Amino acid sequence: MSSPARTVRPRLRRARALVTAAAAAAALCACAGQAGGGEPTTTAPSTPSPSPTLQPYAHPWGPSPEAVAAATQDAAAMTSAEVAGQVIVGRLQGTDPAVAADLVAELHLAGVMITGGSVASLEQVLALTGGVHEAVAADGRNWPALVSTDNEGGSVQRMSGDTGPWTTFPAFAVAGRALEGAGTEGGDATGIIADAYAGMATELRASGVTVDWAPVADVTVPGQDVTIGSRAAGADPDVVARVVTAALEGFLDGGVLPAVKHFPGHGSLTADSHAALPVQAATDAELRAHDLPPFQAAVAAGVPMVMLGHIDVTAWDPGTPASVSPAAYRVLRDEIGFSGVTVTDSLGMGALNAVGGPGEVAVAALAAGADLLLNPADNYAAHAAVVAALEDGTLDRDAVDAAAGRVIAMMRYQVELADQAGPVGPEDVGTAEEAAAALAAAGER
Repeated sequence: MSSPARTVRPRLRRARALVTAAAAAAALCACAGQAGGGEPTTTAPSTPSPSPTLQPYAHPWGPSPEAVAAATQDAAAMTSAEVAGQVIVGRLQGTDPAVAADLVAELHLAGVMITGGSVASLEQVLALTGGVHEAVAADGRNWPALVSTDNEGGSVQRMSGDTGPWTTFPAFAVAGRALEGAGTEGGDATGIIADAYAGMATELRASGVTVDWAPVADVTVPGQDVTIGSRAAGADPDVVARVVTAALEGFLDGGVLPAVKHFPGHGSLTADSHAALPVQAATDAELRAHDLPPFQAAVAAGVPMVMLGHIDVTAWDPGTPASVSPAAYRVLRDEIGFSGVTVTDSLGMGALNAVGGPGEVAVAALAAGADLLLNPADNYAAHAAVVAALEDGTLDRDAVDAAAGRVIAMMRYQVELADQAGPVGPEDVGTAEEAAAALAAAGER
């Protein structure tokens, strides 16, 4: 029997999110449209001009401004070591629950990321996540740990039938095919997609996970995309935008916080950022027409987090990975209107080698505009560097307090989502088989 978490949130939210996302995608495409002379218009990121059409709600990403302000005050009361930890999601080594809990306690980390190497069984995962949550509570925090994983479906699914009793979900490209096969309006496909990802979220939450680094909002280019491929919903920006917003609703229905990735888009790149820095040579207008619409739609639909990729966007800041580029954060914040949590892609990837060591990368990302540092290559070096930068003034303490405040407010919001979704337990793991099968079948139409 399926968990009640799948049906508690009202279906009205889905309709609102999809209408908003469609309007947002249309607005961004219009911004990248043709000028009177037939040439594409561009907007200089150094002088962004925010548009009110990008902010359909007063606080679209979840927490109210008052909640964020209160959380920022909580961050301001922390020591340098505590607030530095609150903007780091730690890298785990191995499956030992005690090691994970000790890491969080020692460095005051916001949480951890569970990768494939940290999953041995459901019982082990429950011990690990439970230990991390206990460590956060023992640290005096009245918000949950940011216990995260990469569960996209398909080839990227850390908790699946291959690693335990979890449901195995099809690749995100299947969701794109389901929507395309349903016709212009999407028909029942958006509901099938949302239900599938609500099921995934329910199983993750039942395992102690509060954040999933999904869905992928990249627009693939078949034959050119060597890294993302079937992880993306498709090659049509409008289709990707609609699939992403449906998946977002599912995650939120299930009580897990999602993050769209990899801003400003990895789908048209020919290099893998795990190994080297990919170069995005598209013009600003081309990015707005092809790569940015799904991200804008996600922001309009209330996504709580946007992950910035390690991508050299030559139109914005040549030679600098977007994850450490102030220009990329300005486009996301000031032009697209995102007010939620910005998170880097994993900081141990080869694309960042030229930026420096783990400490230098961590400080550079925060200085550029990141709120969360994901998976530093060395947790201790990253934490120590942030503490030192706070104490010598390299990093502005008020700015880091604001970043930590957004993270804290978001995690308190996760509690609200979980309460709305309803209680879950280990018995809910494996209950999404029907929803996953329905998505797979819809993708074959």
